[in-house]
Amino acid sequence: MRTPLSTYRLQIRPSFTLFDAAELVPYLKDLGVDWVYLSPILTAEPGSDHGYDVVDPTAVDPARGGAEGLKSLSAAAHAAGMGVLVDIVPNHMGVATPARNDWWWSLLKEGRGSRYAEAFDVDWDAAGGKLRLPVLGDGDNELEQLKLVNDELHYYDNRYPVAPGTASDGDSAVDVHARQHYELVNWRRADNELNYRRFFGVNTLAGIRVEEPWVFDESHAEIKRWFDEGLVDGLRIDHPDGLADPKGYLARLRKLTNGAYILVEKILEPGETLPRNWETEGTTGYDALADIDRLFVDPAGERKLTDMVPVEPYADMIHGTKRGIADQLLHSEVQRLVRLLPSDSGLEPETAADALAELLACFPVYRSYLPDGAGYLTDAVIAATVRRPDLAAALTTLGGLLNPLGTGETDDVSLQALGELAVRFQQTSGMVMAKGVEDTAFYRYSRLTSLNEVGADPSHFAVAPSDLHSRMLHRQLEQPAAMTALTTHDTKRSEDTRARISVLSEIPDEWSETFTALESLAPMGDVPMANLLWQAIVGAWPLSRERAHAYAEKASREASSSTTWTAPNAEFEERMHAAVDAAFDNPEVTARIEALVERILSAGYSNSLSAKLLQLTMPGVPDVYQGTEFWDRSLVDPDNRREVDYARRRAVAESLAGGTVQAPDLDEEAAAKLLVTMRALQLKRGRPELFSRYVPVAVEGPAAEHLFAFDRGGAITALTRLPLGMERAGGWRNTAVVLDAGIYRDVLTGRVLESSGRLEAADLFEIYPVALLVREDGE
Repeated sequence: MRTPLSTYRLQIRPSFTLFDAAELVPYLKDLGVDWVYLSPILTAEPGSDHGYDVVDPTAVDPARGGAEGLKSLSAAAHAAGMGVLVDIVPNHMGVATPARNDWWWSLLKEGRGSRYAEAFDVDWDAAGGKLRLPVLGDGDNELEQLKLVNDELHYYDNRYPVAPGTASDGDSAVDVHARQHYELVNWRRADNELNYRRFFGVNTLAGIRVEEPWVFDESHAEIKRWFDEGLVDGLRIDHPDGLADPKGYLARLRKLTNGAYILVEKILEPGETLPRNWETEGTTGYDALADIDRLFVDPAGERKLTDMVPVEPYADMIHGTKRGIADQLLHSEVQRLVRLLPSDSGLEPETAADALAELLACFPVYRSYLPDGAGYLTDAVIAATVRRPDLAAALTTLGGLLNPLGTGETDDVSLQALGELAVRFQQTSGMVMAKGVEDTAFYRYSRLTSLNEVGADPSHFAVAPSDLHSRMLHRQLEQPAAMTALTTHDTKRSEDTRARISVLSEIPDEWSETFTALESLAPMGDVPMANLLWQAIVGAWPLSRERAHAYAEKASREASSSTTWTAPNAEFEERMHAAVDAAFDNPEVTARIEALVERILSAGYSNSLSAKLLQLTMPGVPDVYQGTEFWDRSLVDPDNRREVDYARRRAVAESLAGGTVQAPDLDEEAAAKLLVTMRALQLKRGRPELFSRYVPVAVEGPAAEHLFAFDRGGAITALTRLPLGMERAGGWRNTAVVLDAGIYRDVLTGRVLESSGRLEAADLFEIYPVALLVREDGE
């Protein structure tokens, strides 16, 4: 198996095609990148920038460059000695425009008689043999807007097929609609009455059943061609938790790709590990991101920041948000679970729905993979019983039904043996977790928002250096080829935004004073949301007014505390947007923001470079998200998917090429971050033998807690943490790393340093708060 040493993620879209990516290969090679990592490239909904709404899995999207574009990129990458990793979407298809999706169009036209009826996860009996499509607006008599046009039903710009023999001369469009295999209903009915599986709460993404062999074969035929023709070298699997049988899927995929490198976008809760029998090299790196960020958080700031804006305990909060999702947005999924209960269960439907929703709210991880992870179900039953003793009997019954195999250990368990109820519950728990936690609670729990990241637990405030060393050793032993990440297309805040926000943990009193002033000058009427928004503005400053408003609207509606997507609170949103405007128009507010940003600017730079070097050199395969070799202070999507100025990055990279160069200043020009990224990637690609192990490097001296260092087998990383605390205490003060006597070169700056058994931190970090050392005089 060919395994990457590093990757660089590119968002392929109509405005940046595979041909554009091919032209970028020389720059990526100069940067030191080993593999090019592509967002989904199969044919997606017209105008889709993200590509996760695939409408035709049999072809590379013409709007993204098509088959020729992939061929061009592959040829360029392989000629440069680089590999190609592609993101694929096996869980669902885009159905927003039915006429664009042949599978979905056939399903609508022929119903259960369609050959694709088996491909989609539809509960036909729940709606009298029809497929409910939640597309109608809130007006009176919306069906009267239907028109019959050329054997199609048109609802404004939406088109739907008409089954043969169901339309006659003189029939009204409403009459014809009544005879179809689908039923157009008001969009608000989806949460309670939808009868097809979707991606989370997105009605326009319909789940497909890749556990059926022919569905797998047809939806992966184009992917198979990529490997048969040597175009692609590895895959990233989107949302494996949505699949009925992730283990079986990965085994088939490994065979289809002839044993290629495979990663899974799997969210692991703290302490959770990947199922032992999955055919994968590991996750896409959110677990690594959570560990890295917490090294730069000062545990001494926890109490002050917690008390500053009181909210309910995090465990209680996420129970409530998950329960709300199970009772509202995803209630149709809960109802489907109820319908799957055996007739002799003895459970009344209302009681069963209540108990199932409680179990989903109490489930401690995204999902189990029975029989592995059966203990999580047991834990959920216990937790639900404690919270709802009135449901104890129902929960005990459900516990047995949801895990029909008990705790037996076996690798070969068929879906039939588990039963549809147990399988579907596993698929549903991940949806509830994702929507209730990362898409709701993460916008409410605003203590220190740099910790509110996918795959992390914001109640886990900081990690001690010794604990991080232990985690790195485990990573080296257990998943050395897994990806590490700092920014992705899904992160709530980019790495540099988070790095700056984390500095607030070092100055909680100053942040409290600033926040109190901002709340007084521009009150929003929702203190936790105000805390989240002001942290975002400080973390991303300077940012445009438009970006700030867009983020405020999304964040507040996702939080669903003072306003929502479906029922916006105009009064609150007016106050919120007025506060955002004040950041740009009120001189006192602007001055407060800029004063705090100036206060934490240098420390934010230090955290950014330190986190970047840690991620690039720690065990695993580091990914650089597009453009983040410069400072990148993005917020949540679509802000983090903006176009990247590669011309500027090329120019800076060229100025830094060659041997010894003048180290760029640590300022807003961003050249310093590109230098650190480029030198680390080049070393890893050029001398991989220097990254073959992980050994903590001892640190001694009065500021030892501020220096973190490790030896990867010849490449020695040293970095600064909690820089403001170090400065307040008087600087490095004879703190040093313990290294064998010898001559070392700092790969980042080209400086040569001599160790007599100790290397002074003040010398090591004379230019940058980070260093990457290689022995120059042999060992």
